[in-house]
Amino acid sequence: SGDLGRWLADGNIEFLGRNDFQVKIRGFRIELGEIESRLAQLPGIREAVLLAREDTPGDKRLVAYYTSSFEQPSPTAEQLRTQLAALLPDYMLPAAYVRLDSMPLTPNGKLDRRALPPPQDDAYATHSYEPPQGEIETRLAQVWAEVLGLDRIGRYDNFFDLGGHSLLAIQVVTRLRQALNVEVAIRDLFLYSQLNELALHVEQAAQS
Repeated sequence: SGDLGRWLADGNIEFLGRNDFQVKIRGFRIELGEIESRLAQLPGIREAVLLAREDTPGDKRLVAYYTSSFEQPSPTAEQLRTQLAALLPDYMLPAAYVRLDSMPLTPNGKLDRRALPPPQDDAYATHSYEPPQGEIETRLAQVWAEVLGLDRIGRYDNFFDLGGHSLLAIQVVTRLRQALNVEVAIRDLFLYSQLNELALHVEQAAQS
């Protein structure tokens, strides 16, 4: 049935939840229902659904789907991520937030999770787009876009707000070494997670 339970000493069965709503991402076991509950309580949200997607083999990400309430303006991906960050640890934050007019349903009227669409660029917590400036920012943006699977990266975008994590950070560091012939530590990406900040650090590292 997909229900999780355990026998108790008195012969009763204790219900523990659903095994199809528990996922493991980068070593963390996550209960999707907990994130859905938090998301549904935020202002402007009418319905919320979480899905663990693996659109790129080996890169499983949490994606939030939501419909807006009729009484309040629809929140942006950046607003939702900021609000959830105050309620949940980093590893439980969805990488993308997809707004839908309505949730897809099966002929029986149940949620059709298979029909939920993959996230597009506007589903990520990006800032107002400003193109990269200079050669280093441009090369960095190309590397980030390739690793994150996005079409474009702005100079004020944050690597982790765009769905980046430690495993993808390793790929970024490796590609930067090949593209710019400069050594960048993984911790540098955590310290300078905004594109223009990392570009400045890379430039200084190259000069030294």
